[in-house]
Amino acid sequence: MIDFIYQDPYPILKDETQYRKITSDFVKVEQFGEREILTVDPKGLELLAEEALTDVSFMLRTTHLQKLRNILDDPEATDNDRFVAYNLLQNASVAAEGQLPSCQDTGTAIVMAKKGESIFTGVDDAEWLSRGIFNTYQKRNLRYSQIVPISMFEEKNSGSNLPAQIDIYSKKGASYEFLFMAKGGGSANKTFLYQKTKSLLNDKAMDEFIREKIKDLGTSACPPYHLALVIGGTSAEANLGAVKKASAGYYDHLPTSGNMAGQAFRDLEWEERVQKICQESAIGAQFGGKYFTHDVRVIRLPRHAASCPVGLGVSCSADRNIKGKITKDGIYVEQLEVNPKQFLPETAPHLEAPVEIDLDMPMADILAKLTQYPIKTRLKLNGTVIVARDIAHAKIMELLEAGKPMPEYFKNHPVYYAGPAKTPEGMASGSFGPTTAGRMDVYVDEFQKHGGSMIMLAKGNRSKQVTTACNKYGGFYLGSIGGPAAILAQDNILKVEVVDFEELGMEAVRKITVKDFPAFIITDDKGNDFFENL
Repeated sequence: MIDFIYQDPYPILKDETQYRKITSDFVKVEQFGEREILTVDPKGLELLAEEALTDVSFMLRTTHLQKLRNILDDPEATDNDRFVAYNLLQNASVAAEGQLPSCQDTGTAIVMAKKGESIFTGVDDAEWLSRGIFNTYQKRNLRYSQIVPISMFEEKNSGSNLPAQIDIYSKKGASYEFLFMAKGGGSANKTFLYQKTKSLLNDKAMDEFIREKIKDLGTSACPPYHLALVIGGTSAEANLGAVKKASAGYYDHLPTSGNMAGQAFRDLEWEERVQKICQESAIGAQFGGKYFTHDVRVIRLPRHAASCPVGLGVSCSADRNIKGKITKDGIYVEQLEVNPKQFLPETAPHLEAPVEIDLDMPMADILAKLTQYPIKTRLKLNGTVIVARDIAHAKIMELLEAGKPMPEYFKNHPVYYAGPAKTPEGMASGSFGPTTAGRMDVYVDEFQKHGGSMIMLAKGNRSKQVTTACNKYGGFYLGSIGGPAAILAQDNILKVEVVDFEELGMEAVRKITVKDFPAFIITDDKGNDFFENL
């Protein structure tokens, strides 16, 4: 016979989080028979969610910012690493002022909560947390990204960024603990589940697996990443849930060894090995180098004998994770960094001067200028750009399939894959960074055949079909830094106007005027692709 064993499957050994107190209101200790109950007014839930989502949209953790500064101080960092890190620190400084969010993709609001069994609210807690999230997205210069299905194929923007994802668990005690996330589509799309077997669980197989799958992440989710690798899990969804929490730093204080109760633990040796593999990949902070990842968390979980789920995911350069809690003493939220400027060096990193490109020249002349330079060339763009993303591309494809001409704006100007956040009063633009290029890959050959999309501007690596199309039709893909949407809006975007599909909201086609907009040549007209050479 074996004795019954039970323990918390994820035993977090300590919490070093620094919190700021929002209020002492909305909480009250009451006697219920022989026990004390902490009664929480639901307005406290609403306030906590509103404060947390506001803070996390404009500020980052101090530890995250320190890691960016470490890149600037590392003599082994490449110029590309330093260029990205410096831009991200500048961006954090602009965003912390509270007008321009750090990323234009202000994300899906996600709440994971653990509610003590001595907490009483008397309401559907998810509804009141949603109210707070709603308030933040209404009041702040954020973006509504949630698309709701009306039928199988008809969709509409909800106009509120709801629904949120809210998961509430029970626990012992009289405290209510929260993890809030604003999860952008780029990093969410780089969450992978691999259904493996016992054959993976040896040194050689694991090393080979990691080296292969790291490439799947690419750069479209805006590295440097906080990477999470989870091996095992009682189900696929348990594995991926652990990936998300680990990437947010939630499991940093797990034990570092297993036991017969099946507790989750961090494997510090493999964390170092995976970090080294990421550095050796030379992918770097988006455009080549050492800093593909800031850090790595490797979590080992129990598994069914016939299954071995493996999850891989990231928290991106917009590391928007924040804790909260409610106790008898009040309502608290994690203290994020209010002064990112302290991490900026006195002088910017020295870099070779970029090549200036006048985007208001005829398209043929812009292409003739770009063809003179190799991939990796850093550019400074000035002039007119068309902005279009997923739905706009689909609608233009419908026009072509119906025998109608390619819109002239798609032929006369570079196309920037992006969708802005709301514009603050008195500014030309809201936060306006690039979206993931790969989602538009399926359109490139057809569009270039019709004279459109000859110069594309976005973030991340792309498929072979884009390289082939650019080689065939003489096009280019230019990479923009993923992450610094606030500073792009403040310093580089002078004018924004809607030119087509206004009903699509943030997915409408826009024409923007840019000044000194930074970019790199990633794919050229000769069949070269920067990422293939890594």
